[in-house]
Formats: sequence, structure tokens, C-alpha cells
Amino acid sequence: MLRWRTCINKHFRWSSPVAQGLLLCVLTFGVILPICCHRLLYSYYFLKTLYLDSLSNAALQESYSRAQDALRFWEGVDSVESLKDPVEMVAKKPDLLVTIVTASRTEGRDYHYLLQVTQRLASLLKACGDKPCAEVMLCDVESGPTLNEDALLLEKQFLVVRRSPGERRKIREAVNIFEKEKRDYVYCLRKGWDLMRPKNVIVLEDDALPGNDFFPLIKNLLSRKFALNTLYVKLYHPERLQRYWNPEPYRILEWLGLGMFGATILLIFSHCTYLSFTLSFHHLLFMTLYVMAVVELAGRHYLLEVRRLSPQLYAVSPATECCTPAMLFPGNASIRAAEYLDQVECAPGNAKDMVLYKIVRSTPGERAHSVEPNAIKHIGAYSSVRFNPLRPRLI
Repeated sequence: MLRWRTCINKHFRWSSPVAQGLLLCVLTFGVILPICCHRLLYSYYFLKTLYLDSLSNAALQESYSRAQDALRFWEGVDSVESLKDPVEMVAKKPDLLVTIVTASRTEGRDYHYLLQVTQRLASLLKACGDKPCAEVMLCDVESGPTLNEDALLLEKQFLVVRRSPGERRKIREAVNIFEKEKRDYVYCLRKGWDLMRPKNVIVLEDDALPGNDFFPLIKNLLSRKFALNTLYVKLYHPERLQRYWNPEPYRILEWLGLGMFGATILLIFSHCTYLSFTLSFHHLLFMTLYVMAVVELAGRHYLLEVRRLSPQLYAVSPATECCTPAMLFPGNASIRAAEYLDQVECAPGNAKDMVLYKIVRSTPGERAHSVEPNAIKHIGAYSSVRFNPLRPRLI
């Protein structure tokens, strides 16, 4: 009994590293992080029952306000400016073609996602100066009886391509929704190539809102060596799936490296304080695990946002499986992707994003990558092809 008491007194007096480490963990994980992170959507400490509805409503309201601004903007341009035929204005063999795949929405049409995206692109293209950053093509894949009114509004501003009425009727009657989505994607890939022969292609879904540094980022990505040998670069991955505790092995290495770096800094800093930590193996291991736990529980998403300071800081890693709101196809890779997709029929559980991912993993010599943080913001609370909940939520 005396031995146990001596051991406890030794390790749990204030000057002991064990007592200091225990107090540090209690304060960090029980007090500081809950106070700082309980409103952060992608943190483990986020109080979903208290804040999710209000954050979701605020995001919908922000999107609606942007939509109304975009609608007024494009209606003003359409009524005041007399533009040339968009077909005549399209450059052949542009350095970059941005193809926007769009369809009408029976729900959420007041959010005018396509108008929001094209307004942002118009603003970004205007900032490029005399030499345009890209050509823009709208690929209207609407096959139902209703017209895509937003695409009709933009016909005098951008090149809009559509299937013939017979082709639309045929594809509507022949396939399930996942196969139709894939065929629409392949049609848009091939149409852009046939019309312009672009050097590089970006395919955006009509609810993928580009960031303010979108074109400088794309230019930087295309200048990197990996772009010469890749089928596609994913420009978006759902924020809720960006955590370190995930199947992607490279994230574990990043997590461990960040933990060791942070631990070293903290141990060096501890020499300037009253803390009793040293650069010993056990203290380094403890601090590494401590830092790893802090960044994971607070949310990796928020750490990634620091990389937006410069396009050079964006990280490129092996591609993840989900999803395809924004995809960069360097060189003539868009045609290879179309040919690959044509060989597989999509179905529930085997959508086009999964097909592309499996093809890359099973085809010798093919590579695919993802960029972090996201180059676009996914603003589509209402889907044009899938079931929509009565009250859309952010997660």
C-alpha cells in the first residue's frame, strides 16, 4: 500500500509530466475544443441537434439570395447587350474548355444553380484580362417535357448544346437514372471535344460553384508534372469525408507527420515554460498522439482551408471514389474517359464516379488524382436526378 501511495504521489504531483499531461488532455478535450468547435459543421464536437437546422437554413437563404442576384444579372445582360452568335465566338483548340452539364430541376428551381455558376465564371473570366482563361460550353441534357429555362436564358451568352428531340426521347425511355446520367456525361465530353478540340477540359455539374482562385489553381495544377500522366483530377470531395480517420492511406501519413511536427514544436516550447516535458521518446509519442487527436476532433477540413493562401499550397493526392461535381481532364483524357465509361453500364451502387475509380485502379498505366481543399463549393441542395428530402440539410 505504501508503495502504491508513493507511486501516485510521484506521478500526480504538479511537477510530474503525467499529471501535466492528464490536465492538458482534460482542458483541451473537455473544455477548450468543445467551446471552440461546437458550432463548426465538420468537427466531431458539432452539436447537430442544436445548430444543423439553423446552419442549413442560412445556407439555403444565402444560395437563394445569390440566385436572385444572378437572375437579375443575366436578365439585364440579355435585355441590354446585343452579343454575337455564341457559336461564332467560340475559339477552336482553346487551352481550357469548361463544360457545364445542366438539366432542369422540378424542385428548387428558384435557386437557379446554373445562373449562379455562370455568373461566377463570367466574373472570373473577366478578371483574366485580354487573353481568356477558358471557353465555356453549356451542355443541356434535359430530356423531359419541361424546358431548361435557365439554359434558354443563357443561349445568347454561351454556346449551348443539346441532343435532338428524337435522341432525348430515346435515352429517356431506354435507361435507368444512373445509366442516363453516365450517358449524358459521355455526350457532353464528346461534344466539347468534337466542337473545339480543347487542350484541357473541366466538366462542372450545374451546382458546382467555382472558388475565387479557380483559374489560377487550374493553371497551377496543369503546370505540375503529374498532370502529364493522369486520367482526371477531382476538384471536389465532400467535406464530411475529408477527415483523417478514413480509408485513404496517404491521409494517415499526413496525420502522423503533422502530429510529429506539432509535437516537436510543443516540446521545444515547453522548455520556455514550467512544463516538465522533454524530448524523450515517451514525451514525443504522447505529444504526437495529442496533436493528432486535436486536429482530427477539431476538423481536418478547417486545417485544409489554410492552403487557400496560394494555389501552390493546394495538395494533390491519389483520387478518392466519390464524387464528380467538378473534374479536370488534362490533355485528351476526356476522350479516354468517355471511351472507358461507354464500356460499362451504370446502375444503383455503380454510378459513374465509382466506374471511373474502378477503371483507374484496374487499368495499367492509368492514374487519377484529387486536389485539396476543394476548388468548388457544392451548392445543390436539390438534385435533378435523385430523391430530395422535404428539408435539405448540409450533412
